Parts: sequence; C-alpha cells; structure tokens
Amino acid sequence: MQGTKLIGAVLLALGILAVAYGGFSYTKDTDHIKLGPLEIEVKDKERVNVPLWAGILASVAGGVLLAGKDRRA
Repeated sequence: MQGTKLIGAVLLALGILAVAYGGFSYTKDTDHIKLGPLEIEVKDKERVNVPLWAGILASVAGGVLLAGKDRRA
C-alpha cells in the first residue's frame, strides 16, 4: 500500500502548511497593452485563504493514512 502512504504523507504536509500559513498567493496577468515600442503589463496579486478547519482535517486524514495498518496477507 505504498500509494496510501504517499497520499497520507502529502495530505499531512499540505495540512500542516495550510495551518501554518493560512493560504497561498499567486500573480495573475490581467492586462497587456502593446503600442508600438511601448509595452504595458498589469499583474494582480491574488490570495487564496484556506480555512483552519480544512488544514486540521487534512492533517488528521494524512496521519490516519500513515498510521494505518497494511492489509497484506
């Protein structure tokens, strides 16, 4: 069940990061104007907030998947 352990580790890491940082930000290109040699670009910085309960839930789910028993016979 290596796939389950990998998913558990990813969920645990993402959950801890979500609780620590509370979200993430990214830059989005909104306008691009080109008038001969003059070029103007407008970029907006957007922020996505991750709720605290979602980070905690992802951390708990990842921990459960990591701590779970292998079902190999």
